[in-house]
Amino acid sequence: MLTLAPICDAQAPIARLNPVAKLAAVAAVTTMALLASDWLTPLLLLAAMLAAVPFTGIRLGPLVHRLKWLWLAAGMVTVVNAVFAAEQTGRLLIAVGPLEISTGALSAGAALGLRACVAATAGVLGFATTDPTDLADALTQQLKAPPRFTIGALSALRLLPLMGAEWQQITTARRARGLEGGRNPLRRARLFASTMFALLVGAIRRAGRLAAAMDARGFDSEIPRTYAREQRMRGADWVLIAAAVLTCVAAMAVSVAYGAFTAFA
Repeated sequence: MLTLAPICDAQAPIARLNPVAKLAAVAAVTTMALLASDWLTPLLLLAAMLAAVPFTGIRLGPLVHRLKWLWLAAGMVTVVNAVFAAEQTGRLLIAVGPLEISTGALSAGAALGLRACVAATAGVLGFATTDPTDLADALTQQLKAPPRFTIGALSALRLLPLMGAEWQQITTARRARGLEGGRNPLRRARLFASTMFALLVGAIRRAGRLAAAMDARGFDSEIPRTYAREQRMRGADWVLIAAAVLTCVAAMAVSVAYGAFTAFA
């Protein structure tokens, strides 16, 4: 079943840090990966994040489970951009009929795929080590985000596991009635669309009831709110942000020294 609970040891060094610090580190790494259009810079950033995994306390199984489809999609990005490049430059690697792949196209495709890997991995590492309630508290206390927005977003996140359970209930109930797509792709597509519509209708109704309940409990008032759990930026939080920035600078410096760095492509 889908869950938003952290999949890491709560006492791990990175798991204990302020969520805002982790968001800042994720933003720094992702921004550098997106600005650098070469293949070496995102590869170095990805290696640095994988080296930091032991400090997150994330178990290997859940981490692989969350990353496998994202990395597979990044691999598909690499293949598609290498095969369907507008221009095949450099040395020709594969030439089978109309299919041609050159070193230039493969390098450009790998750069795009690695950038996607960096963004996906950074997001997973950041959110997998963060409790949603701690994130909402940190957003309102450190970033001064509107409480109405953060509490509403937290409530929506808490409902995601319920939507996963409802999806299973709907599909099981339809299977019990004999409504299965079998091997017919059109029938499976129609069943998928109707199940999504039923889930959407239920989610909209639940959101309306939740909004009314929150307003009835005073979440819409402009009275300053207090915090049950105080979030603070400590020295270790600033160390994480500085380490992320220094890692980005070091990756760019190595790429420049190697002669591979290019930006804004």
